[in-house]
Amino acid sequence: MSLSTISLAQTVRKQFLFKLKANIDSLSSLIWVQLLAILFSFGGVSTMWSSFGAASIEIQHFTGDLVIVFTMIWSFTTAITITTKPNRLQDFTFVTNRLSSSLSNILFLLCANLLGSLTAILSGNVISLIKYLFSNTQLYYMETNGLDLIGGIALTFLYLCMFSALGYFIGSLVQLNKIFTVLIPILIIGLLFLTQSDPFLVKLYQFYVGESNFILFFLKSVLTTILLLIPAVSLMNRLEVRK
Repeated sequence: MSLSTISLAQTVRKQFLFKLKANIDSLSSLIWVQLLAILFSFGGVSTMWSSFGAASIEIQHFTGDLVIVFTMIWSFTTAITITTKPNRLQDFTFVTNRLSSSLSNILFLLCANLLGSLTAILSGNVISLIKYLFSNTQLYYMETNGLDLIGGIALTFLYLCMFSALGYFIGSLVQLNKIFTVLIPILIIGLLFLTQSDPFLVKLYQFYVGESNFILFFLKSVLTTILLLIPAVSLMNRLEVRK
């Protein structure tokens, strides 16, 4: 027997590097998802039309917002996928435990979310460039600086972290008991009609998206992500070694 010991940090690092290679398909799917969103964005996210006698004006607004939404869905589904049994069994190529597995999963999701936020924000420039090259319409651009770009990437990253944390939490519930595959959709549908006058999901939307103060939004998003990941990691730790 070997008397050498491996620390938790070393194990997490090795698993994280392994998962970057093993889950390359997830990162590849990000490209296709964002390309699809870019294709849908060519119609504009909003359109205004007005006429003055014989003249008419149509104004289309092009942004990368739809790409961000698609990236959020990708982040959510990727987090669920990483909790499935085939992905968990990959960890047994290492001397590992559930804690190091969960920590390496979280590091992978953070890395994937950072990549997704960068490409999602830059996709707005791709849409504008393609429109400029292949469209005869007059284009006008809103001036942005480096601070706006960094702020957009940071906001998108925080949103992706919340969605991936929610996906990881749901995935851990499903792995613990398959009955949650039925209960969770029922719960979501119930929340949609919880109160007809002021739905819960509308309040939730206003709580996060309606927040104009970046510091408050940062605190809300980080706290939400942590509160979702802590029980998710605890649930994953309860799984049997070869369940």
